[in-house]
Amino acid sequence: MHKIGIIENIAEEGISLLKNNKKFQYEIIEDVSKENLIKVLPNFDGITLRVAKLDSDILKYCKKLKVISRHGVGYDNVDLNFLKKNNIKLLITATANAVSVAEHVMYMILCLSKGITQYDSMVRSGQFRDAVKNVLTYELLKKNILIMGFGRIGRILIKRCLGFEMNVEVYDPFVNKSDIENHGGVKVDNLSNSLKKSDFISIHMPLNEKTKNLIDFDKLKSMKNNAIIINTARGGIINEIDLDKALKQNLIFGAGLDVFEKEPIEMNSPLIKNNKILLSPHSATFTKECKIRMGKQTVQNLIDFFEGTIKKNMIVSL
Repeated sequence: MHKIGIIENIAEEGISLLKNNKKFQYEIIEDVSKENLIKVLPNFDGITLRVAKLDSDILKYCKKLKVISRHGVGYDNVDLNFLKKNNIKLLITATANAVSVAEHVMYMILCLSKGITQYDSMVRSGQFRDAVKNVLTYELLKKNILIMGFGRIGRILIKRCLGFEMNVEVYDPFVNKSDIENHGGVKVDNLSNSLKKSDFISIHMPLNEKTKNLIDFDKLKSMKNNAIIINTARGGIINEIDLDKALKQNLIFGAGLDVFEKEPIEMNSPLIKNNKILLSPHSATFTKECKIRMGKQTVQNLIDFFEGTIKKNMIVSL
């Protein structure tokens, strides 16, 4: 019997896959303090992982551990070098979250370009007629959007953008030109040039040494003054201090952030007071449907791993 640790609760639909499976025994771990994880994780053959951090100080005690199944697609909260050295497999919910994230991007684009939060606030405060005079808004028709990263989410997002008749450019060095063109986009190789002419930018890249602070003040000040940038990928890809500065200097129009360099975002962060930024709490995947899909796929990945039927696209190459 394989012992599974569910680190932080997941959708009941996922847990139910283990309840009636006699090959598995599971335990839900709510206390994710380092002390508790060091104490309990050595008991398990496989674990699920949401936002808790697993570094080598914890993992070195997990002598039985064979596999970690991420409740999501990012994995910057786990020590990849340790996993590789100790032959611990890392799985992701590769097909569960793309629709929800793509819809969240469109929600942010529409809210920012249509002035929704400003309109709502002004109407509620009795400024009905002043609102239409003082809030600047934009159409999406024929506007240029740059999708940075063309994986699962980018490929679903492009359909939504084309539905609004936007012009789509894609920056992804790892995807060939014909693949992007077949999805209705135009491949660009020079990121700086594309940023200069884009009305909207949506980021869908992992956070690593090459992408950290990729969008800095120099790039922000080169953008159009009506540009809106959205990040639903990972905090740190956009330099937050530079973003706040660029918005305060009216170098770009607005930003939508679902992810932050430090989460939860600190209440003294200047981003909190910047009303040109639309904020959400790393919640792009938090739709009811997506949480169920992710919970089920997280657990199914573990079952498939131990039964030898895991799909290749669910395995992270370390």
